[in-house]
Amino acid sequence: MSKNKLSKFADMERYPHVFQAPSVATDTTPFALKGRWHEEFFHNNNPIVLELGCGRGEYTVGLGRLFPNKNFIGVDIKGARMWTGATESLNAGMENVAFLRTHIEFIDRFFASGEVAEIWLTFSDPQMKKVTKRLTSTYFMQRYRRFLQDNGIVHLKTDSNFLFTYTNYMVNENQLPVDFRTDDLYHTLAAEQDEEVKQILGIQTYYEQQWIARGLTIKYLKFNLPQEGELHEPDVEIELDDYRSYNRSKRSGLTTSK
Repeated sequence: MSKNKLSKFADMERYPHVFQAPSVATDTTPFALKGRWHEEFFHNNNPIVLELGCGRGEYTVGLGRLFPNKNFIGVDIKGARMWTGATESLNAGMENVAFLRTHIEFIDRFFASGEVAEIWLTFSDPQMKKVTKRLTSTYFMQRYRRFLQDNGIVHLKTDSNFLFTYTNYMVNENQLPVDFRTDDLYHTLAAEQDEEVKQILGIQTYYEQQWIARGLTIKYLKFNLPQEGELHEPDVEIELDDYRSYNRSKRSGLTTSK
């Protein structure tokens, strides 16, 4: 590990708003703040919003600035990347932003039933060949139900046509209520007319800016996840993305998800 990474990890260890549990797969020690985030960390009853796969954390920080009456927690396993947003929010004195370094597969170990109001999935790896690793699959929806409020909100913002198409199929298959949907976020009149969606137009991650520069359209889907009802995986064949996103391994020579 480079000295720069070691320095960042040392910083993260002392940051009061960063919580680290990278060994959650083997360490079953109960997380102290589970069910107590409002009282013991944020010291308010404002809604808690998670960004799963937060990367550098700039979107978590941006949301925290836009919505001071909500609490935001960025979640990722890559601590050296997370350091950027963690440092920025600490230096800015933001009391409504925290970070959790852990594996998303075990996210339900950190939050109690009904403790979270919203989830953001920003430019998640589409996991085109592994549905159980796809963050909008019913596999993960079942996990989210363990801590998300009834009819809690899930936001998907992505450059991936595959992930956007799959998620729409999943939402339609399970008749989940949709609040907003567009396949071109920055060039749709509806986004300018919806006050909350209009606000988020000003937040762009580092990689999002690069994707836009490449001419890719940004897709956005906002839907509700009720607690009731059995969830079913859509049985569909979806064309794979014909490009490789930054920092993602080269995909196979296959052209569809089946």
